[in-house]
Formats: sequence, structure tokens, C-alpha cells
Amino acid sequence: MTKRLNRITLLLGKDAVEKLKQSTVMVVGCGAVGSFAIESLARCGVGHLILIDFDVVEESNINRQLFALDSSIGKPKVEIARARIHDINPDIIVDVINTFFDNKTDLQIKPDFVIDAIDSVQSKIALYKWCQKNNIPFVSSMGAARKTDISKIKIGKISKTSVCPLASKIRHIVRDEKLKDFPVVFSVEQAVPQPNGGHEFGSVITVTGTFGLMLADFVIKKLI
Repeated sequence: MTKRLNRITLLLGKDAVEKLKQSTVMVVGCGAVGSFAIESLARCGVGHLILIDFDVVEESNINRQLFALDSSIGKPKVEIARARIHDINPDIIVDVINTFFDNKTDLQIKPDFVIDAIDSVQSKIALYKWCQKNNIPFVSSMGAARKTDISKIKIGKISKTSVCPLASKIRHIVRDEKLKDFPVVFSVEQAVPQPNGGHEFGSVITVTGTFGLMLADFVIKKLI
């Protein structure tokens, strides 16, 4: 074991670190929330990461996404993520899939855990169905945009969420389609009004990053 995992070994013990090393986690969405989840998993020594995203880095991502740098603009997020992970720990196996996850996606893999950090409602539902069909545990991110108060971020079952408009929409679909209950990270803060409207929402790294860290924390604790 290299010294890069010394401090987590001191905290959690050798058995826990070995469990993480033998684990496979799939993260769908490598943006504002997903990048922090991925980074946390890598720095905690998860041995195999599967990353799914179809997008490229844009300049407007730089305020909140770990993989967004001036040098990475225009490049696929999954490729930037893989290079960064291998710079953190070259021993980690990283498989990347540059695709948009939807109900046509058919993956012949079975990770130990899945993190949903997707923006699209239909993609989220498709991922939930895939996970439940294949009996794979997962945790999902609800809306992190237009929020500023990290003390209002919670984790709980989708059926018990409140305030968050995205969680409300997902909750109704889950109920109508008779999907099983599952854990989510969500905020009970009322969304900050957006002066100019439009389809793009304001967001800040302190909130999106906290969402990602909480997702990773949940998965790490489950794995060990």
C-alpha cells in the first residue's frame, strides 16, 4: 500500500481501505456534483471507477466543476476525469463511457454502487430503472442550483423529500411508476430567485461540491 492512503488507513483501518480498493463505483454525470463525488472516491482509494458523461468542458463550467480548467475547455469530461484520477492514483482502474444515459442504454456491467449526478429527469429515471432491474444500490442527487446555504443540504429517502422542485417531480414519477424508494441528497432551502429567468440556473461550488461530497460519503460508508 502506498503512502497516499496512509491517513485514511489511520482513520478507517486496513480492512476498510482494502474493501474500498476492491470496490467498483459507477458515477453518471461528471459535472458540478459528479466531479466532487468522483474526486472523493479516488482520493479514498476506491479501486475501480466507471464514469459516464456525454458532455465536453465549457468555460461556463469553471466556477463549479473540478474537471473544468482553462486547459480542458472543449475536451470530453470523462477523458479529463480519467487523466485527473490517474494523476491522483495511477493504480485506480478507470473505465469511461462517453454517452448520454437514457432508456436505450444497455450496460453489461454490475458495479457495487452507482451515483446519479445527472441533470435530466428522464435520464435519472432511466438510471433508477436500470439499477433496480440489476439489483444495484444507488444514491441520487437532487437539485443543487439556485441554492446558497450548505446547512440546508440533507440526505434521506426520495419519498421523504420536501421543498426541492426536482425532488418533487422525481417523487411523483417514482410513485406513478411504482419504483422502489431510494436515498437522495437534496436541499430544503427555497431556491434563490433568478433575475433574468432563462433555462440556465445560477450555482456555486460550495453547494454543488457539498452535494458531491455527501454522495461520496454515503457510498464509502456503505462499501465499508
